[in-house]
Amino acid sequence: MNRDDIIRMAQEAGAFFDGDCSVYDMPEHCFEKFAALVAAHEREACCKIVYGLCESDNSAQRTVEAIRARGEVPR
Repeated sequence: MNRDDIIRMAQEAGAFFDGDCSVYDMPEHCFEKFAALVAAHEREACCKIVYGLCESDNSAQRTVEAIRARGEVPR
């Protein structure tokens, strides 16, 4: 994840930036959304690594499903 990714996710969550890309306002309710966006981004990065390292597609798929399930909201 690079600086542009972080800025994009913060904006998507509701942060406001000044001309220097410093956050000048992020409503409190946006922090949770920002954290969820960062976590989802990192889960997908992990999934790409798993697909590249697993010897079988079956093992990779089970592992990726477990990683992605961590982002699901329990009902």
